[in-house]
Parts: sequence; structure tokens; C-alpha cells
Amino acid sequence: MALEEKINADIKSAMLAKEAAKLEALRAVKSAILLLKTSSEGYTDESETKALQKMVKQRKETADVYKTQNREDLAEVELSQAAVIEAYLPKQMTEDETRAEVAKIIATLGASSPADMGKVMGVASKQLAGKADGKIISTIVKELLSK
Repeated sequence: MALEEKINADIKSAMLAKEAAKLEALRAVKSAILLLKTSSEGYTDESETKALQKMVKQRKETADVYKTQNREDLAEVELSQAAVIEAYLPKQMTEDETRAEVAKIIATLGASSPADMGKVMGVASKQLAGKADGKIISTIVKELLSK
């Protein structure tokens, strides 16, 4: 529950500093946490991380849509909110670190062809959950298995 306490403290400091964009993002995180607490799935660190990742992904996708519509002002707001939320996520692995972990998984499973992609993705997704982006994992698995 440390995240919820940190969010509440940061909301107070953002209110005092009159940081509207940061405050909006923090309130969205608080809302997501409250929804998790009342959901039937239960509140765990893993569900908390997944919810934050989903929020960041939604904001980045929305920013991309705004950019294609030449609304840089709205895209900037979404990206700044995504950056605020990302600060509460665990540190993400770099592409090189992800590549090394995926290579280990492939070696462990003995996968050698693109037909083994599902097997590798299942294990990689579980092991790297919250640490690396799913798209990056998928791209690296495809690349390594096609060699």
C-alpha cells in the first residue's frame, strides 16, 4: 500500500505547487488504485503495476492520435501525464537487457524456429512482466527465432 500513500502525498504537494497537469495524472492513478481495491480480482502489487502500465500505454496511444490530427497541444498534455505515471512504475529494462533475457529463455527452451514463438512468448511474458514492454519482447523474439 506504499504506492497509495505516496500518491496521496504527491497529490497534496502538486496541489500546493499548483501543478495542474501533474495533479490530473496523479488523480487518475489514485482512481485506478481505488478501482483495483474494490474489484473482484483483488489488489496486488502485480495488478497495480499492470494498471499503471495500461494507463501509460493509453496516454501514449492517445498522444499518437493527436499528433496525426496535428493537435500537438493535446498530445503534449497526454505525454506529460504518461511521464508522471511512469515515475511510479518499476524501472524498465533496456532493449539490450531484454534481448539478453530473451536469448537465455530461447536457449533454455531449446527453441530454434519461428514455430516456437508462442512457447517462448509465454515464458518471456511471464518472466519479464512489468520489466519490459510486450511489443519489444515480441519483436526481439521474432528477430532471434528467424535467424
